[in-house]
Order: sequence, then C-alpha cells, then structure tokens
Amino acid sequence: MRGCLQLGRWLSAAPRCQAVNLRPTAFLYRPSQAFSTSTIYHARSKIIPIKPDADLEARISAIPIERFRNFCIVAHVDHGKSTLSDRLLELTGTIKPGTNKQVLDKLDVERERGITVKAQTCTMIYNHKGEDYLLHLVDTPGHVDFRAEVSRSYASCGGAILLVDASQGVQAQTVANFYLAFAQGLELIPVLNKVDLPSSDPERALEQMRTTFELDTENAVMVSAKTGLNVPAILPTVVEKIPAPVGDSTKPLRMLLVDSWYDAYKGVILLVRVFDGEVRAGQQLISFVTGLKYYVGEVGIMYPTETAQKVLRAGQVGYIYFNPGMKRSKEAKIGDTFTRVGSEKLVEPLPGFEEPKSMVFVAVYPVNADHFEHLEDSVNQLILNDRSITVQKESSDALGAGFRMGFLGTLHCSVFEDRLRQEHGASIIITPPSVPVKVIYRDGKEEIITNPAKFPDDEGARLKVAEVHEPFVLATLTFPEEYLGKVMELCEANRGEQQSIEYFTSTQVIMKYQLPLAHLVDDFFGKLKGGTKGYASLDYEESAWRAGNIVRLQLLVNKEPVDAVARIMHLSQVNRQGRLWVTKFKEHVDRQLFEIIIQAAVGKKIIARETIKPYRKDVLAKLHASDVSRRRKLLEKQKEGRKKLRAVGNVVIEHKAFQAFLAK
Repeated sequence: MRGCLQLGRWLSAAPRCQAVNLRPTAFLYRPSQAFSTSTIYHARSKIIPIKPDADLEARISAIPIERFRNFCIVAHVDHGKSTLSDRLLELTGTIKPGTNKQVLDKLDVERERGITVKAQTCTMIYNHKGEDYLLHLVDTPGHVDFRAEVSRSYASCGGAILLVDASQGVQAQTVANFYLAFAQGLELIPVLNKVDLPSSDPERALEQMRTTFELDTENAVMVSAKTGLNVPAILPTVVEKIPAPVGDSTKPLRMLLVDSWYDAYKGVILLVRVFDGEVRAGQQLISFVTGLKYYVGEVGIMYPTETAQKVLRAGQVGYIYFNPGMKRSKEAKIGDTFTRVGSEKLVEPLPGFEEPKSMVFVAVYPVNADHFEHLEDSVNQLILNDRSITVQKESSDALGAGFRMGFLGTLHCSVFEDRLRQEHGASIIITPPSVPVKVIYRDGKEEIITNPAKFPDDEGARLKVAEVHEPFVLATLTFPEEYLGKVMELCEANRGEQQSIEYFTSTQVIMKYQLPLAHLVDDFFGKLKGGTKGYASLDYEESAWRAGNIVRLQLLVNKEPVDAVARIMHLSQVNRQGRLWVTKFKEHVDRQLFEIIIQAAVGKKIIARETIKPYRKDVLAKLHASDVSRRRKLLEKQKEGRKKLRAVGNVVIEHKAFQAFLAK
C-alpha cells in the first residue's frame, strides 16, 4: 500500500509524458497505415472517428460517371466465380496477391462447401490506357435457391461476365441465370474458365454458348482463374463493352436499397446503389416504403471491406449506416427507394423487387428443452442477415417448444442448419421438409397452409373444403444423353409431366418437366445425381398451383397422434411412406410393460401397423402337472392386468428416439 502511494506521488510530481515513456499519439490514425476503417475503439470504449483515406478519396472523386462500370459474374455452381473474383481484386491492387482465398465468401459455410450464399460486392480502381476506371463487382450465388440474391444484384449492374467451365460446358443454372441477366438487359461478356484442365474442351463449350444463347463468341476470353492464365484480358473487355451507369449528381437524391446486413455496433448496414444525386454523412433521408426518417452516420465503399468515404455519387454502389443506427432489420425493405427529406415530391420511387417466397418448411426444436432461449437468440441473429426466412413459434407434445421455419429451398435450409450448428453451437432436431398447400373452401375462401397441424382433416372440416392445391415447378435438367432413360424413369416415378426435350449438342440433353415441389424437396436432386453419376444439373422455377388428392399422414402410438411427425402429401405416396415410418419408429422405441401399437393413418384409415410386444412375466413357471383350466385362469388374469395397465399407463418415448427417427 505504502509503495503504491509513493509511486502515485512520484508520477504526479513528474513532468507530463517524460517520467513515463508514453507517446500521446500512440493510438491516433495515420494515413500511411494500411487499414482504412471508419472508427477505432479506444481502451475506454470511446469511439474516435477516423478520416477517410485521402489518396483513395481523391482518386475516386477525379473519376467521372462515364468511367464507372458495374458488373457481375453469371455462372453455374462451382464454375469458378469466387476464384475469378479473387484474381480481379489482385489485378487491381485491392488485395495483395496470394494473401486470401475466396475473399468475397465471408461465411464459414461458403468456404467449407465451396459455394456462394450471399451476393458480396467490391469496388476496384483499374487504370486502362492511362485513365482510372471505377469498377464495381458483384459476386453472385449460382444455386437456384438463392435466385433472389441474384436478381437483386443484376438490378444494380450494367453488364455481366458469362462464365462457363470449359470441361463441363453449359449447365442448367448457367441457362437460368443467363435468362435472368438477359431479361434485365445486361451486356454479356463470354468467358471460358478452367481451360488448363486436361479434360477441357473449349470448342465444344463455345459451340454450346453460340447455339444456346445466340452469343457472338469470337472475342470470348479463355482463362484459368486458379492459375491466373489470361485473366488480365478480362478487365479491358469489361471497360470497353459494358456501358457506364446513367445518373446525374446534380439532381435530388434517388437511392435503391440492394441488400442489408446487421452489425452489433452500427445497427443495420445498407448496401445501396445511387441512381441520382449524392449522399453524405449528416444528411437526413426518408424511406418511400416505411416513411421513416434517418440521419446518415457514414457512407463508404467495399474495398474489399467497409472503407469510409466523404460522399457516394450517382452511379456508385456503396454502403451507408445511420446515426442513431437502424435497430430493426425489418425496416430495411429490399428494393426500397431513399431520398433526402424535402425531396419526396421531386423523386419517383424506383421499381422494387418482389419479396422472395418461402417454398420449403421445417420444424426446428432444441435437443434439450432448456436450450430453447439460446436457440431463439441464435435464430434471431441469423435472420437479421437473411429476411427470406420466415419464422413462427410452435410447440409439440413430443418435442416441446420450437419454430416452424420457411426457406427458399432445401440447400437454403441445409446452409441455415450448418450456420446454426457452427456459428452458434446449437444442438437441434429438424423435421423432414414439407411444402405449402392451398385449401379452397366451398364459400370461395382460400388459405395457404404451411403447418400439417392446421390441415383440415376431420370429417366436419373436410366437408367445407372444395379443393386442395399443391405447388408445381418447371424443372430444367441437363445431362449426358446416355442417362436419358434413368432420368425419365426418375421424373415419371415422381409424378412428373414432360414438357420438352432437346439436344443442344450430339451428347448433351436439356429436358423440361413439370414436377410437384413436394417431390423435388424430398431428395430429388440427390437421386438425380446418383442416377447420372454426378453429371446431371438441375434448375427450377415456380410454375403454378394444381388441384390434387392431398391428405395428411399421421403417426399414432397407441392411438394417440405424434404431432411432430405429421406430414401433408399426395395420396399416391401414403402407402410407401406409412410403411417406412412404422418400421423405422419401431426400431427406436423401447419395450414397455404393456403392448405398444404403432400405426400410420390418414384420417381414420390405418395404412400400416407394427406392434412392440411387452415384457412378460412367466406366470406358468411354478405349474408342473396342473390341469389346463388352472393355466388358463392365470393367463386370463395376466391379460386383465395388462388391459388395466394399458388404460392408465403412458408410453414413454425417449427424446433420443425422435432424434434418431428424424435424423437424415
């Protein structure tokens, strides 16, 4: 204690910053530092604003809108979009060569699976013929489940690189994403990737692009994104072929909200495309959709992470966040238009996007009921960055409290499940995926049902129903000609109706089928890959609702329904699924002191049954030479006791039984 007091006196008497060798400027920002973030957090948690990088700011402000280029990459899954993005960022000096892989794939699940889930963006400065160009690149997902991310990205671009794998050629999602880009009027640049592979066939891939898309492939760029071969030839083509964005910085602000994500310190951060005017920190903006007003806290560009700027001008894509921050992600309506307060009458709102509709529904429960609050927090954090997921609370007698969640597709659901487990350490049980059905009542009322528990199944409710409709999709399948028979067999077995079949090369077939969505989510893609040794690719789009014989299949244990396991399906699938259920459930339920009857039923009709025999005491063990009536009397007495036990006893089904039954 005395030593501390002496030290305190000595420090107070010493001249400032001399006795103790501390430099007051140790925590201040210097322009020479490599990073350029907007704020620095001091040891005492006081936020010190940082000036934007002056050199970068000066270079960007000197570039007119005529030298802006906004473009994206259109491709099938695993054709090399993210790798090509890395090479372009290295070429323009945005990142150091060899330091990162998949810079724009920021989620763990994206890096692990090698796919893009969220459309990520980055700004680059490229010097072409002595002049600086401001390039804005959007790395979009290729999988059909993330179509909403893709269409949002296309709306902020003027052109696209059409990337095709030289060994695999044109695939189903290349076709689908091409038509999305074509419908937006984007200028397309054909690029062949992986030309260094021994199996590559550039001539065949170019021929497919010519015949399928009617593109001029004479100037197609041949590259290897992995090795960097010929990648420098892409950017001059982008500069020369893709048109500059149209906009006027002198007009009132007109800004489109393209995407948003959540930050614990800053609130909701908005990715925006400025069409007219300019936006700066301190301005007050208003939303056309919600009518809410906000003060801009900071504006900036993704270079490749958030880098503060003084201003975002017409034609630019960048981020903004508000001060005080936007707290609720629901306020950020994708496709919304923002303008400055006072300019509402002078500005026409931009055409927005349709909100994506959930097409696959699952129930999610915690393995341990005590972990429900942790699961709820985890789900709420993840849906901040993905508003295409719908969430409703529900409870089950068997599994306790949980959620009914809607997703765009089975991959979307699988990615969300992986993120829950990896990023939040959640232990969960997920029910098999189901699809919504539309119930049309005799009085003309319509209702979309996503939860099997709400399906009108009893006799009274069924009399009020006129028709039940199920969703169909138009599936496009691309595969080698030798697997034609197997693919047709698979589609017919899943109630598919063939629409068209065409050969776009001598060996490749494109086939279109109308398929029920319920069959598509039931591991159709896995069966297709298995039947074609992995060579087939699949894409689909919503088609229409069709009337069908739709029923609810339930699992009964001693005549009591197990609510967590009910499913809505077509009558033709009921017998197979019912037999599968009772056989599988029997394996996981322990024997009791009385008989357990497991049944699959539609309404009152029993489809399949299994019986688990009770533990038995041998009541005849002490009888040796007794007469038959004595034996019968003891057996009858035992039977009566069993009836009484079954009447008062409850079947105890362990939580592990449901986990094992619902496991994929």
